[in-house]
Amino acid sequence: MSIVDAKEMLLKATKGKYAVGAFNVTNIIQMEAVVAAAENRKSPLIIQSSVSPTKFLRPEVLVAVYRTLADNSTIPICLHLDHCDDVEYCKTCADAGYTNIMIDASKHDIATNILQTREIADYCHRLGGISVEGELGTVCGIEDQVKVAEDEAALCDPLQVLEFIEKTSIDLFAPAIGTAHGVYKTKFPKLDFERLYRIFQILNGSGVKTPLVIHGGTGLQPDVVKKLVSLGGSKFNVSTDLKHALIDTTYQYISAHPDEYNPGKIDQAVRKSIMGRIDYWIDLLGCAGMA
Repeated sequence: MSIVDAKEMLLKATKGKYAVGAFNVTNIIQMEAVVAAAENRKSPLIIQSSVSPTKFLRPEVLVAVYRTLADNSTIPICLHLDHCDDVEYCKTCADAGYTNIMIDASKHDIATNILQTREIADYCHRLGGISVEGELGTVCGIEDQVKVAEDEAALCDPLQVLEFIEKTSIDLFAPAIGTAHGVYKTKFPKLDFERLYRIFQILNGSGVKTPLVIHGGTGLQPDVVKKLVSLGGSKFNVSTDLKHALIDTTYQYISAHPDEYNPGKIDQAVRKSIMGRIDYWIDLLGCAGMA
């Protein structure tokens, strides 16, 4: 029950009008902390790794840890490859045991985007037990290997959405609506709520079929997060927040204990900090008790 793909949990979330936190991890301590926090709150969970840490840690290692944690958990947990623009590496991670793959061909023209996204959807669906996420429009900002300048970002065109979904056969859809990776330059970024609402109605107005993904969660005000969820966002990506928790906590602990050389205590402090951030997001997304 614990090892799942993302589609069923997100169909349930969409119908229940809450969102599932999708948390990017860069090491095993973060992964364990994210699972422990979600288990405590009985929340469904999506663990994510972007391409750089996946290559560094190796997908087979991450899958082995994921399976160990999930096998000992009572909540549904998905392992997701985030923002991979390399078709062959998407296949590598699917073969290794990831249960959700995001092929990000959004920088290409729509024809190429459809072609590459369909290739991964077909591949993962043949393997079975793997759902696929695709994106239309481009999310600005920096997220590991993904770097998109503001003037290169483009919002999702609602008129292209049905064609994209039908021709790619993806399970989850990430429309660019103005959110950004990394840290927002303003406390109140300009998001196109109407665009998200329109896209949701196009895809799910007559019955929930394709869950929507919100990228760039870190830094959004609580009321904004809740509005995005109310408009249909059921997978909510959070990455930078956990990086800050990891680095800031490590720095603070070392600064407070300059003569102590005990990595285990640093790990414990980081684990506690990460769990605190997951608690925050679970409360905000409304997914506590939804496992």
